[in-house]
Amino acid sequence: MSSFIAPISTDNLLYEAEKEKLYIKLIEQLNKDFNFANEPIDLPIGILPEELKFQLHEKIYRLIQYKFAEYLSLLYIVDVPEEQVKKLDGSDIMELSQQVAFLILKREWMKVWFKNRY
Repeated sequence: MSSFIAPISTDNLLYEAEKEKLYIKLIEQLNKDFNFANEPIDLPIGILPEELKFQLHEKIYRLIQYKFAEYLSLLYIVDVPEEQVKKLDGSDIMELSQQVAFLILKREWMKVWFKNRY
C-alpha cells in the first residue's frame, strides 16, 4: 500500500485524485463539508479540474470578503490546521483565497484518500 504524500499544488492534487480514481469522491467530500458549514458550493460531479479550482477559489474569496464568520466556520468544519492558515500572508485577498482553497483541497483530499485506503 502506498503512503499518503501531501500534494505540492492544486493541479498536482487534482491530477492525483483523478489518477487514483477518487476525483468524484473529492467533489462529494467538498460538497458535503460546504453544505455542513451552511455554505453550499454545489459542485457538479462532472466538473473539470480547472473549473473546480476556479469555483472553489471564487467561493473562498467571497467568504473572506463578505462572510468572514462563515469562512472561519468552514475552516473549522473542513478541519484545516489553524497554524497553516496563520502562516499565510493576508495582505492580498486574491492570493490568500487561492492559498486557503489549496489548504481546503489538501485536507479534503487527505480525508478521501484515507477513507479509500482504510
